[in-house]
Amino acid sequence: MDGLRIGLDDPRADDIRELLAVHLTFARSERLPQDAHALDVGDLVNPSITFVSARNGCQLLAVGALREIDDEHGEIKSMHTSHAARGQGIGASVLTYLVDIARERAYRRVSLETGSDSMFVPARSLYAKAGFVLCEPFGDYRESPTSTYMTLELAGVQCGPRPRSTPVSGGG
Repeated sequence: MDGLRIGLDDPRADDIRELLAVHLTFARSERLPQDAHALDVGDLVNPSITFVSARNGCQLLAVGALREIDDEHGEIKSMHTSHAARGQGIGASVLTYLVDIARERAYRRVSLETGSDSMFVPARSLYAKAGFVLCEPFGDYRESPTSTYMTLELAGVQCGPRPRSTPVSGGG
């Protein structure tokens, strides 16, 4: 997808709200309310969160966020790729973008919580391919049969400053 651009975006934009509604429905389905950790739009405008989107021109393809837990630890949140854009590597590109931001900030690790049932196999596979490994609950999370926790230890090498929006070449 030659026109793919990943960069900072506003979760309050209409098309993003629509994709986040799909994400919330999916992420909260089949889970106990206390185990549904997906963030809504109001949560995503918190200053501790960096929100990004992947677009081809004006077409929204995917979203993701990085939440700062502390000065050395970030959390991947709200990763979702539109149904039409799945299988093209766009989710992996958004994840790489967010991990690069974590490296710029000199985080020592990035963690995430995702579902443990079969609906979340593609997400867990994406994270495992990116180097995330299973871990214990972190931050305010607690052990849950419907949650899987994963983490990625980051090398001490920092990247240079990332432009506001970065074109991505190839398959996304």
